[in-house]
Amino acid sequence: MDNLLKPWVIVSSIGNDATEQDIEKIRPKIISLVDNWQSTKGTMWSGSFSDQPSSMAVFEATDEDAKKFYQEYSDVCENILVHHMYQWDAMPILSVLSK
Repeated sequence: MDNLLKPWVIVSSIGNDATEQDIEKIRPKIISLVDNWQSTKGTMWSGSFSDQPSSMAVFEATDEDAKKFYQEYSDVCENILVHHMYQWDAMPILSVLSK
């Protein structure tokens, strides 16, 4: 496995069949995942776009840590949020800004 930190992005949108109750059910779990990441791994920027049904999280991680986080995120969001993770070929700005 590659131990280099790389920028990653997770883009999510509310699924067509999701209800407000579904969103409220997973919201605290997502907040907990992000809080845990920030307290153990480093900076994560996350939030919704102005259209509200879509959001994005940007973070730096090794391949292994990114895949593990994405799996945890997927487990929480299953059938409620449509989401994808991409390795983002951007300058590693988060590590610079977090110092």
